[in-house]
Amino acid sequence: MTKSEKNQMIEDLVTQLEGTSVLYIADTAELDAEQTSNLRRECFKKNIKLSVVKNTLLKKAMDRVEGKDYSELESVLAGPTAIMIAETGNVPAKLIQQFRKKSKKPVLKGAWVDEAVYIGDNQLEALVNIKSKDEVLAEVIGLLQSPAKNVISALKSSGGDTIAGLVKALSEKE
Repeated sequence: MTKSEKNQMIEDLVTQLEGTSVLYIADTAELDAEQTSNLRRECFKKNIKLSVVKNTLLKKAMDRVEGKDYSELESVLAGPTAIMIAETGNVPAKLIQQFRKKSKKPVLKGAWVDEAVYIGDNQLEALVNIKSKDEVLAEVIGLLQSPAKNVISALKSSGGDTIAGLVKALSEKE
């Protein structure tokens, strides 16, 4: 690989890293061709970009990204490395967990999710349990709707007289 090709690859990695808040670093070595193909197919279905990269090029790209500190992940850049870039923090972890039901790989080396760093395969369960932005919003909306639903159901169960009495009391108060 020529120096200009390496520089281009580094610049491509920098662009990818700047545009994401979710980066997983995994070891996919020892997967046979069929397993690798299946992994790539599943990544494509779940909108995860999977790339095998050279550790030195990835380290240089991480160093060049402004505003993001990937320094804690540099310790995992040894041996075969594949990166997974996604939009949702827990999707790659769920994919790895699902894939490992049939195979020992991929092994999670580390992850960078919304500026939080996770090192080691033992962090996979924690990453699976991270809630996505949509899941958190749904929970908040559900919590906000709950008190209003309780009031409405209480008023409905008491009958129309309660509502009429409540309206009359409020109108007399003014």
